[in-house]
Amino acid sequence: MFPEFRDLISKLKTEDAHFTRLFDKHNELDQHIKNVENRIESGSAVDIENLKKEKLKLKDELYVILKAKAAEAL
Repeated sequence: MFPEFRDLISKLKTEDAHFTRLFDKHNELDQHIKNVENRIESGSAVDIENLKKEKLKLKDELYVILKAKAAEAL
């Protein structure tokens, strides 16, 4: 996710608790979606759709933070 921000992501994960919570939640949702899709965990197509929407919302929030922090560094 966001390879152009790899270094900034590493930095924020150690310095910004809010960013870290969002990042970890995004990764947890990603794994949960994969588990439901692979029938490791139970869930319906609607569940998967809702999880993907939540994951996308988190990704958007992370991107806003990354863009703002990158702009501050200029």
